[in-house]
Amino acid sequence: MKSRRIFLRDGGLALVSLGFAPSFLARTAAASAARQKLLIAIFQRGAVDGLNMVVPCGERAYYKSRPSIAVPRPGRADAALDLDGFFAFHPRLAPLKPIYDRGELAVIHACGSPDHTRSHFDAQDYMESGTPGVKSTDDGWLNRTLEARRVDKASPFRAVALAPTLPRSLQGTASALAIGQIAQFGVRDGRGGMGVGTSFEEQYAAAADRVLQAPGREAFDAIKLMKQVDPSQYRPAAGADYPRSAFGQALRQVAQLARSGVGLEIAFAETGNWDHHVNEGGTQGLLAARLDDFARGMGALVTDLGEQMRDTVILTMSEFGRTLAENGSRGTDHGHGNAMMAIGAGVKGGRVYGAWPGLERDQLFEGRDLQVTTDFRDVFAEVVTSHLGVGDPSGIFPGYAIRAENRRGFMGRS
Repeated sequence: MKSRRIFLRDGGLALVSLGFAPSFLARTAAASAARQKLLIAIFQRGAVDGLNMVVPCGERAYYKSRPSIAVPRPGRADAALDLDGFFAFHPRLAPLKPIYDRGELAVIHACGSPDHTRSHFDAQDYMESGTPGVKSTDDGWLNRTLEARRVDKASPFRAVALAPTLPRSLQGTASALAIGQIAQFGVRDGRGGMGVGTSFEEQYAAAADRVLQAPGREAFDAIKLMKQVDPSQYRPAAGADYPRSAFGQALRQVAQLARSGVGLEIAFAETGNWDHHVNEGGTQGLLAARLDDFARGMGALVTDLGEQMRDTVILTMSEFGRTLAENGSRGTDHGHGNAMMAIGAGVKGGRVYGAWPGLERDQLFEGRDLQVTTDFRDVFAEVVTSHLGVGDPSGIFPGYAIRAENRRGFMGRS
């Protein structure tokens, strides 16, 4: 059961749907005050164009294949931002460039799934389950990570998705929350009203049915813990300025939970509308607008977390990349290899990792797409072992052998 409302048998009152099963409520609501590692997973849904996000400006084939949407080489007006002489950021990723320059942002390029699907639904499912090509997996890789890091006294806010529903990657037996808005986390009546408060809690305390009594009591413990955070009083640190978009506000709430000491270990946020078959644009246009929102949100999150970034890794992902060549509608179609980013003080950044396969026709996947030379599971595994301290990640990625020689070495900065 991924989500459930718990009703009193004699009334029209319900716990707000929190995105987890009642078994979660039997665990302690005490937040861990100890300093701990945090992973923030960000999914760019719709298949971002990684070749325009992290531009292979040293490839002639890139410019030849994209006459109207290629990002100009560094050194020109509104051009790509040089990273290492071969790769460059799209200019709308400017908020991330200082993080890269100080060695806290790494790019893993030509990364993705070994499965050949070009279906958004299947590719997202495979990436979130961590089992490409296998549709029968019923839990997600982040949930299995929680199981691998099982703790005796887990916080109710150990794993939180700032999303309306629990994402595939957090579904499973370990407890996880889906919270659309922190300020709306609470109890409401069956008609959607709020403020049932003390009287409702007393009814639960007096309930003869133990199945209702214990979950009700502990649900209120979780709600009280959230009240201590006081969402209305939150102020981002160091002048961090989040976009007013849904994505920007989701990241603001991630920072709020992380800084509030409620025991957050894994956070999830998502940003959509990356499927640009028409009028994608280069330095201007649809992709540029999406990258602007993405980069400003990420930059604000890093600024807001400040010193807490020493114990945090932000990992970005998208289900697959785009075709090398632009199509007749000045967009790109569904492709294969893509780019991921890892951000944090523990990241060995300032580098673009991965074996670059090239973009000449005989180097492309099926003659049209960037090849995948790094399996996304190796990226995930490097984060969960080096950052989260999971000794044996084999249970997190069933059916896949995690080998040391496949590590890209972007984690473990001293």
